[in-house]
Amino acid sequence: MADPDQFQSVDRASRAGRTLGSRQLAALLPDPAEMKPAYRHLARAISALILDGRIALHVRLPAERELAAALKTSRATVTAVYDLLRESGYAHSRQGSGTWTTLPEGRTPNGVTRLLGLQDAAIDLARAAPGLPHSTLADALAQITPQLAGHAHTSGYHPYGLPELRAVIAERFTRRGLATVPEQILVTSGAQHALTLVMGLLCSPGDRVMVENPSYPNALEAMRRARLRTVSVPVTETGWDVEIIESTLRQTVPQLAYLIPDFHNPTGCLMPREERARILRAAQRSGTWLVIDETLAELALDVPAPETFASHATPGGAGQTITTGSMSKTHWGGLRMGWLRAPAQLVTELAAQRVATDMGGSVLDQLLALTLLGRVGELLPPRLEQLREQRTALAAALTEHIPQWTWQLPPGGLSLWADLGEPVASALAERALDYGVRIEGGGYFATDPGLLEQRLRIPYTEPPDTLREAVRRLATALADGLPVPSPARRPHWIA
Repeated sequence: MADPDQFQSVDRASRAGRTLGSRQLAALLPDPAEMKPAYRHLARAISALILDGRIALHVRLPAERELAAALKTSRATVTAVYDLLRESGYAHSRQGSGTWTTLPEGRTPNGVTRLLGLQDAAIDLARAAPGLPHSTLADALAQITPQLAGHAHTSGYHPYGLPELRAVIAERFTRRGLATVPEQILVTSGAQHALTLVMGLLCSPGDRVMVENPSYPNALEAMRRARLRTVSVPVTETGWDVEIIESTLRQTVPQLAYLIPDFHNPTGCLMPREERARILRAAQRSGTWLVIDETLAELALDVPAPETFASHATPGGAGQTITTGSMSKTHWGGLRMGWLRAPAQLVTELAAQRVATDMGGSVLDQLLALTLLGRVGELLPPRLEQLREQRTALAAALTEHIPQWTWQLPPGGLSLWADLGEPVASALAERALDYGVRIEGGGYFATDPGLLEQRLRIPYTEPPDTLREAVRRLATALADGLPVPSPARRPHWIA
């Protein structure tokens, strides 16, 4: 910890000569010999001092050679520090007069603003969600403009969703093997919103909910916040153990069961048809409501797209099955458009509950969804081909740079579930952020703390070159050694 008198001397020097001495700056910085890569840590430390006001703005930084000598490091390291500060907006150079401190456009010098670092421009592998091509969005917006004008004279409140959108979603279920009418559809702000509504209506604090381990972290967090008791069943590289699921349903009789049978997040597994039928029968016997998340169902890369889960029920056996879906993975997460299919009476009750906090979704977003769903036959095939190319690039990069890791190529979905061979996932995720990769270890997908530390979910939603660079950075972070992870570290959120 630096002496406060040093801060005061820095301030006096900056006011007097607008120049910061090399020894003064070095006294405020960590030892570069203890950090890898040193230049990124040093750049982050300097930006933090600027944001804290401990280094004034418009102050000339020491010459590269002088600071290198004071830090006992190479001049190349200091050159890299200054380059990174300039690239990120915390410094600028004047021809013949050195490097001066500044702030990125739109920043203010206070401790609330996030510190600059490679974290702010990291390759994001924590969110398995694709973007939407600009031309596709522009075309859809142009197409819906006249329709939107037609809605402008109405109240715009549609707690169930736009009738025409409900009809299109119902027809999609019918085509996938489950006869559905619009009255069985509720349009929501994503699949997570649908799950939250269902738990709010059907569950009370203390109720048991059967979940997969691993599973979607945001769903698990929603259950914790609802004070539900989760009972886990394993999902491995080989899929689900249906005998364990059947015995869990029989012995614990959970109120709800949440499953992701289609290109499971995060493992990528696809549940066989016969296992779906067995689970439906077991849930019917226990009286458990099944919530089936089909957000990834259309992202079939090597196999035909699966029929909807509830279509495998015996006649009359799908009455306690609720199916949720979304456009976040097939189109764009920024659209915030999802739905659920359930018995019509339950849809009515869910809509009534929704009104207490949400009068209905955006008409604009729903019209966009209607247009994009109408073009799915045109838009989805190139998206799937793009995902195949990205999956191939990721697998090849892992084989080249980190051959000790193992994984199975998933038949669909958006990510690989890698086995690191040792419980280092959290430590690697923490170190990877310093190398410009945001990723979360398998523990964030686990139902209980401390599990799945040897696992890493690696999405292939970025372009091939970006994925190759991300793997190269992960390999470098791994080779440079891993820290003991901080227990307090939590992700911003995972998709």
